[in-house]
Amino acid sequence: MYRRAYVFLVVNAAVMLVWAALTAWHLDRPLIDPEGSFLGPSWLRLPILCLGALFLDLVPRAVWISRGRVRKMPELVRERWHQHWSRERLLLVILGIACFYVIYVSYRNLKSFLPLVTDRMYDRELHMLDRALLFGHDPAHVLHDLLGTVVVAHLLSSFYLLFIPMVAILVTVWLVWSSNLSYGWWFVTAQGVAWTLGTISYYALPTLGPGLEYPYLYGLAHTGTTDLMNSLVNARHGVLWADGQAQTVAGFASLHTAISLLWALMVQYTVQSRWVKIVFWVNFALTVVATLYFGWHYIADDIAGVMIAFVSFYLGGIASGQKFDKGGLASHPTTTTSKVPVDN
Repeated sequence: MYRRAYVFLVVNAAVMLVWAALTAWHLDRPLIDPEGSFLGPSWLRLPILCLGALFLDLVPRAVWISRGRVRKMPELVRERWHQHWSRERLLLVILGIACFYVIYVSYRNLKSFLPLVTDRMYDRELHMLDRALLFGHDPAHVLHDLLGTVVVAHLLSSFYLLFIPMVAILVTVWLVWSSNLSYGWWFVTAQGVAWTLGTISYYALPTLGPGLEYPYLYGLAHTGTTDLMNSLVNARHGVLWADGQAQTVAGFASLHTAISLLWALMVQYTVQSRWVKIVFWVNFALTVVATLYFGWHYIADDIAGVMIAFVSFYLGGIASGQKFDKGGLASHPTTTTSKVPVDN
């Protein structure tokens, strides 16, 4: 007996969609497809990225191997298509994109509905916890005194704003180019779990975040992050008082932390390159610093984000047929297709 690796992903997407639809019905609000600034609306972004990845996988490779000899290119493209783009690969790409799209759009809607569901916020409690953990000091003051408020602010801002386009890009990379199909299922399934758990955390412990609740703590140079935070405040006010379409303010837990750690874990377990591993672990570390530096999150938010990443990584691994070796420092797949053995 076999069970499909994608069952968990499909069920996850269905649960998120039902949750979002019921909440929208309860609030008498429409479900929306939130638009992004990177390659247009979300329903268009991932298909464009995947078609672009398909093109990049077939054409430049053919040009390189043929050394520019046009007559050889069609044969090389056909060869790559038959070798790499199997029915299993196409299923992974199409279903992975569709389910991730449903989960992400449901997440965005549920996050937007949050201030209409409850006005109870826990910023005071988490702020007091921050000060207790740092012996009476605010994380903002500690980091600003240590790193400064101008040069590092610009550097961290430029880095932090890369997160949104990287979400779609890395989903595409793992679906299209994962050397083992089970790694693609692992990545997209773990992503779905992480966004779902993050949404649950928003409703379990809603916060605005220290940068919005205590703005006087963040006397930083004006950066792109400043503009982003101001736009989020305006969008929240629009939803609360002017029938706006969408808002994205929700502090606990930090999904920036969760997703960046999930990327690092996936690279650690499925990519051989030492330098790629270093890049993604540095990315995770800088993300954590940026969340506290700009006031996006409290320390507890980042800790919760780390927990979400580990849970999502493990559940995605189990669902996709991975076997974790003793000590959890390595894994090996038990399948190269979408079928995952019940007993291994």
